[in-house]
Amino acid sequence: MNLKDPKLTALQFNEYINNQDIQGLASLMTEDHTFIDREDEVYSGKEMMTKGWMEFFQSFPEYRNTFTRVESQDDLVILIGYATWSKGSQPDYAIWTATIRDDLVAEWRIYHDTEENRRKLKII
Repeated sequence: MNLKDPKLTALQFNEYINNQDIQGLASLMTEDHTFIDREDEVYSGKEMMTKGWMEFFQSFPEYRNTFTRVESQDDLVILIGYATWSKGSQPDYAIWTATIRDDLVAEWRIYHDTEENRRKLKII
């Protein structure tokens, strides 16, 4: 059962991403946390994803997510916006979803921002 608005948890998780705060990210992951990338590759487990974020931040030290729309459907938070991989880079438009369980992120997923994905997520 969530104690606070799931959107707040998802936005805090993203703030940790943007600040490259590994401890913060780990503190908001469930033990069985799952990350699914745009190509549907699945990475499971808090320990694996903590290491994965460390490697990601080493490779992309200026990576940031910016959201232009945030909404929720129960415990599913949908975040629409873009990522930038380095200062001055072109926006990389995407849709993120966060499944929140007990005020923690159980799943963080990234989708290509397409009409098909918007329909699938009921956000058109």
